[in-house]
Amino acid sequence: MRYLEEFRDAELVKNVLSKINHTVKHPWVIMEICGGQTHSIMHHGIAQLLPGEIELVHGPGCPVCVTSLELVDKALSIASRPNVIFCSFGDMLRVPGSHGDLFSVKAAGGQVRIVYSPLDAVKIAQQNPDKEVVFFAIGFETTAPANAMSVLYAQSLGLQNYSILVSHVTVPPAMHAILSSPHNRVQGFLAAGHVCSVMGYHQYHAISQIYKIPIVVTGFEPLDLLNGILMTVELLESGTPRVQNAYSRVVSEAGNIPAQALIKRVFQDCDRNWRGIGLIPQSGWELRPEYHFFDAEKRFEVEQIQTRESDICISGQILQGIKKPPQCPAFGRICTPQNPLGATMVSSEGTCAAYYRYARIDMEE
Repeated sequence: MRYLEEFRDAELVKNVLSKINHTVKHPWVIMEICGGQTHSIMHHGIAQLLPGEIELVHGPGCPVCVTSLELVDKALSIASRPNVIFCSFGDMLRVPGSHGDLFSVKAAGGQVRIVYSPLDAVKIAQQNPDKEVVFFAIGFETTAPANAMSVLYAQSLGLQNYSILVSHVTVPPAMHAILSSPHNRVQGFLAAGHVCSVMGYHQYHAISQIYKIPIVVTGFEPLDLLNGILMTVELLESGTPRVQNAYSRVVSEAGNIPAQALIKRVFQDCDRNWRGIGLIPQSGWELRPEYHFFDAEKRFEVEQIQTRESDICISGQILQGIKKPPQCPAFGRICTPQNPLGATMVSSEGTCAAYYRYARIDMEE
């Protein structure tokens, strides 16, 4: 990618680190929202480069991690049916449900397919008119426009055999839930740049003012993250609760207006369960009534499936920044990428997976 090297330049990184060291005077806890940011922080050793006054904690911005156990179980129920082709992004296939995962359904003969776009699933529905084709529509605001477009495209084609299992969640209500918790430790946020590229960051001004907390929109490369941390520390040290944009090459305050209009046309707000966290009111999107024909939950009558989270996994506390993976007694012992207890270990963006991959050797030493 053009100019990518610039955002990994060692001298530029050292300059920003020097500014952070000269700016920070007090201890601060900063949360990065996005799982992609978490992996970049761990991969590049950013947390180890920061002064001791700054503690980074890791938020619930991994869509695979927070997809509720009941929705995974609904996916397993639908995918196991003989007349169904169940389509999903690859990172959902190993996410454990109450009994097995989508890979185990595939191994047992279920027609589970990995796709790279919901429009691929629409094409499969066109090619297989005798099958019910279901797409597992998970994600934050980033993936919602394409999922909405797949519904509209299927409708325009007159497809009777396409539906989506919706598991969309949104960032601002999760931030409210974290900040209003009596156990909250977060004093500043690094907001997810790709979410803001769609939705903008105008929604964050109210959060910043209600909770008196700085929020900085941040990218994913080392220099992006460190500039975001620097701006957050400057706001914290000056006592200025404000929203700033450290990712202006991609994000505007208004965001992508056509994409927002597409989302609003197809989806509406709803309460949503977050895996490990529980119910967050008005934190998700569901299909509007006029598109219920494409709702896989209703089509396959799995709305009543209920489940219980593992008593051992502490992913909910990890996703809220209360604890970190090494504080879990199961981490790296009975919970590994080969035998995950929760989605924070199995997901490619999960916090536990990041610690297992990049920090486990340091912890063992």
